Amino acid sequence: MISLNYPSYSFKLRKNETKNTGAVNSQEQSKDQIFDPFRKQWIMLTPEEWVRQNILQYLVQICGYPASLIAVEKSIQLGELTKRFDILVYKDSKPWMIIECKEANVPITDKTIQQLYQYQQVLEAEFLFASNGHETVGAQIKSGKLQALQNFPEYL
Repeated sequence: MISLNYPSYSFKLRKNETKNTGAVNSQEQSKDQIFDPFRKQWIMLTPEEWVRQNILQYLVQICGYPASLIAVEKSIQLGELTKRFDILVYKDSKPWMIIECKEANVPITDKTIQQLYQYQQVLEAEFLFASNGHETVGAQIKSGKLQALQNFPEYL
């Protein structure tokens, strides 16, 4: 298990007022949003998004990964299925690390690792990580085998 100490960051938050004009129940709803500096847009602030934004800041501020080489929530093709990865870090113009984020109350299980491994089959990244903000696990693929890691690798 990898221990993460998240850096402080002044997240931009706002409430997005939306009107529900349904005939049965007409009410105003207030949705919290967070500005994602990587996607350069306001995103619905879900528990998973909160984990994703903190992991992104950890990668840039603590690990020193270049923000310009991090992709967030992009589509990939898995056979006939279209899926979206959470975070992908590039190195030398190739996928280098895939990170799957889960909300805090969702444990990291074999199913999560299987999901990462499916993404890896397409992206061929060397490093795989999964985090729910409290638990973070990581592995490096060497000679076709997963080797557990105790921290994020240096970006040299």
